[in-house]
Amino acid sequence: MAISTKPVQLHTGDHFTITFAPLALEDVYTRADDPANGAIVVMSGMVRNNTEGRSVVALEYQAYEPMAIRVFQQIAAEIRQTWTDVTHVVIHHRIGKLHIGEISVLVAVGCPHRTEAFEACKYAIDTLKHNAPIWKKEWYSEQGGNLSSSWVSIGACEQDP
Repeated sequence: MAISTKPVQLHTGDHFTITFAPLALEDVYTRADDPANGAIVVMSGMVRNNTEGRSVVALEYQAYEPMAIRVFQQIAAEIRQTWTDVTHVVIHHRIGKLHIGEISVLVAVGCPHRTEAFEACKYAIDTLKHNAPIWKKEWYSEQGGNLSSSWVSIGACEQDP
């Protein structure tokens, strides 16, 4: 997907943020809640302790925030073109250094029907990972107690965050 240069129609029920602060499941759930919903699907991406057999001790995220927010807005607009009953799209992403078990990304989609909510949520996280200008540095524990690290675009990751 190319990043659109034309204005994106913003929906009052949507919310997007990139922050150093810890993310809260309750916050994104509340922002996606609506009396018209029959379902709210929330996807929580967390820092895990390994990648491809290597011991991970932390992840460090950076983003080009203005463009990333624009990508989040475009994702929501595309969701509404496919799943027209969606009431809310919420995308929150952390930046900075995160430790094992911390939440790095939360996506919530509210919709009258669960099937559409699941599909739209999956579309949102998959599209975010491939299009948002967000990078992560993986910090590894090596033999002898040494640390090593490498930067990767989240879109280059074949596995979940």
